[in-house]
Order: sequence, then C-alpha cells, then structure tokens
Amino acid sequence: MNETIMKRDDSALNSRRIVVKVGSSVLTASDELGVNRRVLGRIASQVAKLREEGRQVVMVSSGAIAAGVKRLGFKEIPRAVPERQAAAAVGQPILMEAYGRAFRQKGIETAQVLLIHSDLDERSRFLNACNTFEALISKGVLPIVNENDTVSIEEIRFGDNDTLAAQTAQMVQAGLVIILSDVAGFYDEDPRKSKTARLIPRVEGLPKKIASLAGTSQNPLAHGGMRTKMLAVSTLNKVGISTLIVKGRAPNVIERVVMGEPLGTLFVPNGARLKGKKGWIGTTAKPRGWLMLDSGAVNAMLKRGKSLLPSGVVSIGGNFRFGDVVEIQDAQGVAFGRGLANYSSEDASRIAGKQTREIASILGSKDYDEIIHRNNFVLIGE
Repeated sequence: MNETIMKRDDSALNSRRIVVKVGSSVLTASDELGVNRRVLGRIASQVAKLREEGRQVVMVSSGAIAAGVKRLGFKEIPRAVPERQAAAAVGQPILMEAYGRAFRQKGIETAQVLLIHSDLDERSRFLNACNTFEALISKGVLPIVNENDTVSIEEIRFGDNDTLAAQTAQMVQAGLVIILSDVAGFYDEDPRKSKTARLIPRVEGLPKKIASLAGTSQNPLAHGGMRTKMLAVSTLNKVGISTLIVKGRAPNVIERVVMGEPLGTLFVPNGARLKGKKGWIGTTAKPRGWLMLDSGAVNAMLKRGKSLLPSGVVSIGGNFRFGDVVEIQDAQGVAFGRGLANYSSEDASRIAGKQTREIASILGSKDYDEIIHRNNFVLIGE
C-alpha cells in the first residue's frame, strides 16, 4: 500500500548532513515525568539507519528538565527558574546516559555538546564550535546538542531548542532539519480546537499568512510551541536550509520522511541564501546596539549597495565594540539591516554625522573610512 503513496520529490531529503531535533514532548508523555527510554530507543534505531545509508546526523535534544524533575521528586514541572535549572543540572547526565546506552547498542559513540547563545555570539567562538562539530563528525561520533539550561534562562522560558536546532544546522552546514514534535505538522487552524483543521504538506519560504497561524504549546514540557518553530524556520529559510516538522512518535517517521513519504510539513527556502559570515550576521549574532541613518544613507545602502559612512548616521544606541553586530535603522527607527561595526559605540558617536576626512582629527587616527562596510552588511526583513 505504501508503494501507491505519492512521494515527496525534494533535494533536501537527499541531504548528506541532517539535524534531528527531539522535543521534550516527544521524549516524555504529557501525563508523566522522566524520559521514555523506549521512545528514545526507537529514535536511536532510526538515526542509526540514516548513518548506515551514509548520512551524517547531528541531534539536538531537549529532555534534561523532564529527566531531572522525576529524579528530584517533583510532582510537576516547576515554574521557578532556579528549580528548573536545578532539574536540568540533574537531568542532563541522565539524558545523556540514556542516549549513550541506546546508541552504543548500535555501535555508535555519542558526544554531549552544551551551548548557550553567547557561545555563538562572538564570531571566533562560533567558528570554534563549528570546528568541534567537524572533528566529532569526522571521527564518526554522533553529537547530541542541548542548551546549557543550568546557566541559560532563555531556552527554559522560550525556545525549547528550536532556535538552537536552527543555529546548529548553520554551524554544521546541514541541508535539512527534521523537528520531531508532538503535532503532525503545520495546520491551517489549531487542530486541538478545530475538527476541520487541515495539514499543510509543503510551504515555500515563510509567507506572513503562514507565520501568523502559529500558536503556542499547551504542553508544560514544550515551552515554544509552533511559534518558536516558525522562528526557526524563518532563520533556516534565510540560510537555505529546509525544515520538516513531523509527529515524533509516529512509527519509523524519520526513515519514512527521508524516503519521500509525505508526512508532516516541509518548509522549503526560497530567495537568496545568506552564506558564511553573512549568515552569522543575519541570523545568529545578537545586535549589541543600533545606528539610525538619514534617508540619503538608507538610499545609498539599499539602492546603490554602498557602505555606511559616518556622515549618514543620525543617532546611535547601545554599547558595542569594534566587530560587534549592530542593527541598522531608517530615520523612523525601522530596522532594515545588520552589520559589523568598524568602530565602538563611543567612537561612532563622536564621528556620527561627520565627513570621512574628519575621522583622524576627531579620534586621533583613522582605521576605516566607513562605520559599516558593505561586505559586512546584511539586509533583513522581507
């Protein structure tokens, strides 16, 4: 019967390198605490088969909090951040032990990679992380990534690792991210509330009308819901990586989708792809400040592809250093780009509105003619 099912025909499904993101709601049922090792074992079997086919896999897995909550004797997921962080500290080794045991049975060595956003915020640290992944993959080791929940409150409150999965995919230059979720994909309505909700099998780009349909999760173990998944899809779309959202507990779902069975929702990127450093500027690094420009400078950057000179800067905000990413705004305060600052916020404030020839006399020396070079500028938005 399966042979009669229409197959997906998409190059992303043939990607050699795949990121598989496993949510807490997949590893743990909503009415229980702790990690379901049978579910984890089934996921491990599917990942092992991908590797047997010559694919390279990196996993991003939640579940540390769920594992720690049970060990600490909580009756439910705590709301207080310190208690959640304590649960994560206890649960992370439990989670990795479970993964390690499941994959060792398949002859696969695993590695724990714990990250926080500041690890990716600086270009040098981002590249170091990239090199670590490459070294692990080249040795046949399966990296299993998680947010370092013990010191990072962002993931606990918002992301449920969807954003981390998108950033990991960029670091390892994956062609596809498979998000194993507690829902079967992306619907035109909330399937929990509407019996007429229809699964959308394929989306090109991320139209506003699609993104606006995303709601939030009601599962206490899943803190982001579809909204954060759409943020991850948006990031991946910009760097040319496809995303597939599927029901994580469906039988052999990973094997089936990479073979082309049309389960879940496949998000296919469109438009120009940000590569390398520009991808990092546009999607990973957090802006440390902003520059507001006059209309002439906006015009020069957007329509003529020019660098940003000091004369076009009207005002400056934030506290940034040389090499930090800053947001670029028009005269109305609407952000339209990001770029690497050639001057600190202090020096940029002193030369804002001045001519390039005046920089040396104001600062004592001139390292650059421009505050943002066009090669270090990325357009954001539509």
